[in-house]
Amino acid sequence: MAGHNWTTADVPDQTGRTAIVTGGNTGLGFHVARVLADHGARVVIASRDTRKGADAAAAMKSAEVVRLDLASLASVREAAAELRSRYDQLDLLINNAGVMMTPYARTEDGFELQFGTNHLGPFALTGLLIDQLKDVPGARVVTVSSVVHRQGKIEFDDLASERSYGRSAAYGRSKLANLLFTYELQRRLGTAHAQAIALAAHPGYANTQLDRNLPPLLRAGTRAVVPFIAQSAAMGALPILRAATDPRARGGEFYGPGNMMQTRGAPKLVKSNALSYNENIARRLWTESERLTGITYPL
Repeated sequence: MAGHNWTTADVPDQTGRTAIVTGGNTGLGFHVARVLADHGARVVIASRDTRKGADAAAAMKSAEVVRLDLASLASVREAAAELRSRYDQLDLLINNAGVMMTPYARTEDGFELQFGTNHLGPFALTGLLIDQLKDVPGARVVTVSSVVHRQGKIEFDDLASERSYGRSAAYGRSKLANLLFTYELQRRLGTAHAQAIALAAHPGYANTQLDRNLPPLLRAGTRAVVPFIAQSAAMGALPILRAATDPRARGGEFYGPGNMMQTRGAPKLVKSNALSYNENIARRLWTESERLTGITYPL
């Protein structure tokens, strides 16, 4: 409807649906999980810290917890196996958890931390759960990207950032990878005539704890301007919720805040940068991601 600002009041009844929300214990993920639970969904909070996950679940109507560390492929496999044993089918997978602007580090499997946690972990988790999703009417995979994807470049000869490392550049790369993954996943689901669809969303500039890894001076400066330019985590969660639940949403769409810079405001359909739609890069990234994770999709 023209002029209508989409809110949580527009979330349809989710009764009977099972939703996995990675990082559902805090920030954006907590708000997404709570709204889905409030609308009747059975929510599974996938969290690295199960105590914090349990605390978050206790604040929701119907929520469970599974341990998931996206920086460990062994943990991803264990979490996926537990979820497959619990549920014959899944309706929503919200790939929300991630890290931002970390100092250089490697994951348990030797990947650069931001690329490994933000892209390869969700890639592996989705691949291990896709059989629980692909044939379920109305099922969706929603992956959370960022406006910072516009700064990203996929350098296939240096995905581990061994030649050079910049916190912002590595974060942008991982968030661009999220979009390339989403669009390629949607193409493959479509070719397979699957029931599930893949979408992406970003929160704009939301006031969450993701800035905790910034250098102290930059973090202090950022927090000084947050009240003036950022929006709440609850508002930042709305594009994710819209991608996950709006009956009018279609596979391959991208949702973000509605102001000109996509930093704040009610969620709307937005466009990502030209590089994110490059199918050749997306296919190559997919092949490389399968090689690095050892996860091959049945699509």
